Amino acid sequence: MRSTTLTLGPVLFNWPADRWRDFYFRIADEAQIDHVCIGEVVCSKRQPFFADVLPNVIERLERAGKEVLLSSLVLPTLRREVHHDAELINGRHMIEVNDASMLPLVAGRPHAIGPFVNVYNEGTLGFLVSRGARLVALPPELPRSSIEAIASAIPDVTIEVWAFGRTPLAMSARCYHARLHGHSKDSCQFVCDQDTDGAIVETLDDEPFLVVNGVQTLSHTFCNLLKDASDLVSIGVSSLRLSPHTCDMVVISQLFRDVLDGRLDADDAFLRSRDLCSSATFSNGFIHGAAGALYL
Repeated sequence: MRSTTLTLGPVLFNWPADRWRDFYFRIADEAQIDHVCIGEVVCSKRQPFFADVLPNVIERLERAGKEVLLSSLVLPTLRREVHHDAELINGRHMIEVNDASMLPLVAGRPHAIGPFVNVYNEGTLGFLVSRGARLVALPPELPRSSIEAIASAIPDVTIEVWAFGRTPLAMSARCYHARLHGHSKDSCQFVCDQDTDGAIVETLDDEPFLVVNGVQTLSHTFCNLLKDASDLVSIGVSSLRLSPHTCDMVVISQLFRDVLDGRLDADDAFLRSRDLCSSATFSNGFIHGAAGALYL
């Protein structure tokens, strides 16, 4: 059934402009994706690097039939960051709101709510929908019971769940990446570009624990809900979000599309995804009400 859509979230990492452009060009030409969120959400200092190629990327995606959403910053703290987010609403594209400071600006016009805004209950969902939200991406830490309660509250809104990729856990005004390399945030030298899927943090026992991405902390494990996708659809979820990484996201999106459309068994799809992301450890603990790093 095609009613369940796939969303590609924004690239969270600091990729070179040519890699960033070519990634989206290939998504446009080959991927089974319905919505593409685009823009810098982690660190505004990265925005100028891909600003020149952004119009061409948007044009290519739209020519391929993808709906493009412009994503706002998760934690705007500077005046120029607030101004940049405010400028987003002057265009023709729907905005994905990732910080509550954007809500007054988009009130009354159709917009999306990103997974960085805390929508934990039906009351919050109702408030956001009353002000124009048409798609609401739920925080990735919610268990199935909460997802079901929220998804059944208002049937006309698209409810989206984080289904693939390292899970965002926290944002900070401090830059972990810069400190790791002995720099300050203001003179970071953009060292985050050295880790295209984030820098792994290990415990004192040398066990992979978290991943840092500039000012962002993510899980070390990759959320992978291929085996849970059909169940999520059955409780009212109408969109699944895939977060870009350096593994083959075109094939990952095809696996999710084939599972949702009944062309591929979920167990087989999971095994194929494991081959595609051979260095990744998968998890799905959050939706099962367990520790997020577990796979159940």
